[in-house]
Amino acid sequence: MLREKLAEYAHEAWSRWMRYLFSKSIVNSDGSVTIPASLVKRWARQMDTDYHMLPDSEQQSDIIEADKMLDIMSTNHTAA
Repeated sequence: MLREKLAEYAHEAWSRWMRYLFSKSIVNSDGSVTIPASLVKRWARQMDTDYHMLPDSEQQSDIIEADKMLDIMSTNHTAA
């Protein structure tokens, strides 16, 4: 049960990210997508930075995601 809930969360988190990514990108006439260079630069910096080295403002989205996972685990005590 817990495993399924966490898997469901993982898919929802990925889906949210993809919707956000596509909303910030340019859809080309052939269906491909171009990510603006400024976002590529920002996201590359963030992915190459350890969590504890990120500014507090950038840690907030990770904290929100961690809280969602903790909520799932605290309401589902049965592990799969």
